[in-house]
Amino acid sequence: LPPSSALGAGDVVAFADTDTGAGLWRIDRLTLSVARQVEATRIDAAPYGWGDTVDGDVTPMAYTPPAPVQPLFLDLPLFASDADPQAPWLALRADPWPGAVAVHQITTAGDFVLDALVSRQATMGVTQTPLAAAPIGRWDNGPALRVQMNGAMASVTRAAVLGGANLLAIGTGDAWEILQFAQAELVGPDLYDLRTRLRGQFGTDADMPLEWPAGAQVVVLDAGVTRLDLPSDAVGLARRYRIGPASRPLDDPAQRDFEVTFGGIGLRPYRPVHLRATAQGGDLAVTWVRRTRWGGDSWTGVEVPLMEERESYRLRVTKDGDLLREVVLDAPNWTYTTTAQAADGAGGGFTLSVAQVSATYGAGPFATLQVGA
Repeated sequence: LPPSSALGAGDVVAFADTDTGAGLWRIDRLTLSVARQVEATRIDAAPYGWGDTVDGDVTPMAYTPPAPVQPLFLDLPLFASDADPQAPWLALRADPWPGAVAVHQITTAGDFVLDALVSRQATMGVTQTPLAAAPIGRWDNGPALRVQMNGAMASVTRAAVLGGANLLAIGTGDAWEILQFAQAELVGPDLYDLRTRLRGQFGTDADMPLEWPAGAQVVVLDAGVTRLDLPSDAVGLARRYRIGPASRPLDDPAQRDFEVTFGGIGLRPYRPVHLRATAQGGDLAVTWVRRTRWGGDSWTGVEVPLMEERESYRLRVTKDGDLLREVVLDAPNWTYTTTAQAADGAGGGFTLSVAQVSATYGAGPFATLQVGA
């Protein structure tokens, strides 16, 4: 070829002269000499045909814009051994699910710090029937709790429940009860009846109301929920997050900002149990049993772990809503002497309340006992 030729590597040329090889040739290499030498490979013309497809038969795929992600922040007690006690949890859902969701914390300087990258949405929904309160520590065989969910649920054995299976958080956003269930019956599209429950797990008996109403939120506590990092000194402070599809930039309309404050419920002591007041002459001997936030299931130990810097309790004596006496104790017992009762004006009946105190959280929920008329 002459130096002025515009042909280059990759071009396809046709020869009509049978002496040079009629047909199509793909140029693979050219020299840069004055008389440019070409190396080419014979090719078949068939791959260059249009085929039988016509443009009119092609239906382009519809574009589905990314939907906003719906987050649900959960301030829960310690239910996983590998979690920081004060760490909150996050449940995410979207329809359609974008494949991955980025959770950025917005710092006080206005910077964005990636806190979590979530590839799976949580199994969550709402209750369709109310759920009345029930005793803790034994099976709740009351009416089924009907829930509308965005994912599948399954029944397990009672032994599996006792081993930690089928954890479910139920609440209205401000407070959460953790329960477990053994039976999940599918009664409609994504509609389940949950039976054979264990209530008030992980100290949430203190958060159990007389009734959870229909419309309460429920979240399955499995690998679908994500733990967020929370320094201990950030408990009680407002934190801002930007949450949206990981494939979209931070200024995309699908990204949304949220502000939330976590109370560090995982640091909260459990409510004491077995609060009793026994008359000893004119005095009143008050006793109770403390609980622990973790490691209390073993039957081999003498006492469950303290899980606090030191043992401390706050005891109150009230009457008709008025505070008569408050004391701080370092042991699960106290004597309310006849002299103190007279000085407080506690005659005719009063209420005893006691809570365990944490150095980092403060007083936990109070156990109460009505004494006298």
